[in-house]
Amino acid sequence: MTSNTNLGVESPAVQAHLSIMQGVIQRMAENSRSCKLWCIALVAATLVLVARLERPEYVLLTLLPAVMFLVLDTYYLALERALRGSYEGFVGKLHAGGLAASDLYEVKPSGSVPKIFVACLRSFSILPFYITLVVMVSLAWWVVGL
Repeated sequence: MTSNTNLGVESPAVQAHLSIMQGVIQRMAENSRSCKLWCIALVAATLVLVARLERPEYVLLTLLPAVMFLVLDTYYLALERALRGSYEGFVGKLHAGGLAASDLYEVKPSGSVPKIFVACLRSFSILPFYITLVVMVSLAWWVVGL
């Protein structure tokens, strides 16, 4: 069963595996996008409530969902990158002719997700977004405090 004679690029099993991996990677990207949308919605709603109550000390409450979504968003990005690495490894094996049937049943991230997580914290899609959010919260704190 480890023969790779019929595991070419045109094989339906290989195509299905690649489609599954692409779907999982796409879901991770969509989850990352949803984190940003929910974070903005919760922070904005909290800031509106704080401004209405005229209690600037409550602005710090907006940092809790911001930090939680920062961690979740970074985790999704790390998983997406690790899965892309796995996808590229699979395609590399496919083109090298070293693909085994057992490779078709494995959809898992490649590499160390915690190490990738740390690298993703500095990503262009993470760091500027959350730094801008914290700057805006600080600005709102200053404005509400006037």
